[in-house]
Amino acid sequence: MALFSFYNVRKPRQFEHKPIYWDPHKEAMEERVRKVKREMGLEETEEEYKPQIKGTFIEGTSHLKRSREKGENSRSREYKNVKLLVALAVLVLLFWYLFWK
Repeated sequence: MALFSFYNVRKPRQFEHKPIYWDPHKEAMEERVRKVKREMGLEETEEEYKPQIKGTFIEGTSHLKRSREKGENSRSREYKNVKLLVALAVLVLLFWYLFWK
């Protein structure tokens, strides 16, 4: 009975990440040097990265891409699933009526 107790509940271990070494002055200096080089034209300008997340999952999967090209959306897929379930229920009832009754 000592395996389970309401009074002595263990808490999960917390994740603690302590960086080995980080020099904020060096990082700030590198950023300033990069900025000055961009202003002088010595370094190519890097465009800010803005992720385009919307739609990338669909473009990566073939079956979702096909359904999008057909013009299907989530509501039409849901409607197809309901029709399939109703048809399956009718077939089960018909099978039961013909063979077990």
